[in-house]
Amino acid sequence: MPSESQIPIASQAVARRFAARLALFYATLFGLVGTHLPFFPVWLKAIGIDASFIGVITAVPSLTRFTVLPFITASAEKHHALRGALIATAFLSALGFVIIGTQHQALAVLLVYVTTATLWTPMTPLTDAYALKGVARYGVNYGPMRLWGSAAFVAGALICGLLVDVIAAKHLIWVIAAVAVLGAVVSVGLQPLDVPAAGPAMPSNSTALLRDPGFLAIIVAAALIQGSHAAYYTFASIAWQNAGLGGLTIAALWAVGVGAEILVFAVSPRFTVSPVWLVIIAGLSAVVRWVVTAQEPPLAVLAVVQLAHGLTFGLTQIGTMGLLLHHVPHTIMARAQGYLTACTGIITSLASVLSGAIYARHGQGVYYLMAAMALISAIVMWLARHRLQHHPHSAGSGG
Repeated sequence: MPSESQIPIASQAVARRFAARLALFYATLFGLVGTHLPFFPVWLKAIGIDASFIGVITAVPSLTRFTVLPFITASAEKHHALRGALIATAFLSALGFVIIGTQHQALAVLLVYVTTATLWTPMTPLTDAYALKGVARYGVNYGPMRLWGSAAFVAGALICGLLVDVIAAKHLIWVIAAVAVLGAVVSVGLQPLDVPAAGPAMPSNSTALLRDPGFLAIIVAAALIQGSHAAYYTFASIAWQNAGLGGLTIAALWAVGVGAEILVFAVSPRFTVSPVWLVIIAGLSAVVRWVVTAQEPPLAVLAVVQLAHGLTFGLTQIGTMGLLLHHVPHTIMARAQGYLTACTGIITSLASVLSGAIYARHGQGVYYLMAAMALISAIVMWLARHRLQHHPHSAGSGG
């Protein structure tokens, strides 16, 4: 990757413009997640949908991640329409959320939400693929662009949380829809990527990536670490509340974790460690984090442990993107992102189901399972380290 000093001044301006527009789009993309994730179920309940049906509806995005999503990312890449696919999915997703807001019957909401989720969930892997193509083209850094997504996630959740006390819960859908519309408008500003045609040609067989051991190691290791957060995402707030912590304290613990994640993204351009070792460090950090969490530590220790989220999530994301950038030709990057998201969706869904059963019987002991997943991921990456460090751009090209 060329350094900024090696890029002509005109190209530097284009690179800065690319990075700024993508950072803004990341902000709207994850700002939507920040408003949707905590408050969409609240809206469903407010319009009178039964709790069991709410569970069915909210499971839809996870299902699309390992069914429809890989085909959409592959199609966008096949037709050389990555930016166009982002704009189309952004506008159609926004339209979908607007239509959802007009529905109040459970079945109608489900049907529209299925269609909307089918278009919305591919946006993150498509955006990451677009970002990595830009990294290769302009020499910009992924982390400083991506951090705005994490910051917007927190801002979206906080703003929506404040609005809960101001507007009726049945109107929350319009806040979610408004953020989706904003994202659609911002998507138009994404600049076209005229990436040079150098590099391996796109393989004709769509499963070529899945036959490459190095690529499989990347997506499995990343999915295991990210999937090891399943118990944390699902039961952390419940466990902390049961331990007597107040709502403000719980919110602060979540904020500490995301703040550490943002810091890692911000300083990532200064990392000199190879992406392989970043993922290994992230996996081992997750082992320590979940083992300590399983001990039900006091608040002071828990606050320190929360800082590890910057390593277990942020460092995993940085390392994984670096591995994909060096191991996967840019011509099939969207397809690679689709497979990564699908693998993560499958493992996270399974981990969530197992976490529920284990937490019901063993409480915080569920984190030992999460620690085991993280340890396996570190082992997978350790075993694949030589292949990934010495065989760049082999995925999909017979490597």
